[in-house]
Amino acid sequence: MSTYLDLTRYLGISAQSELDLAGIVEQGLPLDSISHLKEQGLTFSEVLAVVISPRTLKHRKARRERLSHEETDRVIRVARIVSLADQVFGSREKALGWLRTPDDRLNGRTPLGLLHTESGGRAVERMLWQIEEGVYV
Repeated sequence: MSTYLDLTRYLGISAQSELDLAGIVEQGLPLDSISHLKEQGLTFSEVLAVVISPRTLKHRKARRERLSHEETDRVIRVARIVSLADQVFGSREKALGWLRTPDDRLNGRTPLGLLHTESGGRAVERMLWQIEEGVYV
């Protein structure tokens, strides 16, 4: 399944390439992209913990602003990882369960909790690919 198709399903955006995604990040996503993540099973608290602080979200709503570049990057990262976890585990419930479960390989942190940074997202993605390939390190 294509990552770009999944982003359409997960975020309501259409991107056919990484260059398209770069343009979307530069423009910033609308605030309703947060609602799209919630529709995919994440709680409002989980989305806020990874993407944007409640106070900043309140200010953005009041000013009718879009998400910043950094916040948009985080939204896309979360959507990609949730999509990959869905693919690896074969169900949304199992994927979200894994993302929410503390892991010793992550020093007791949850995979979802690491998605705030690019490095954390890459570590979680690497773990998902290892699970997909049957390699448990």
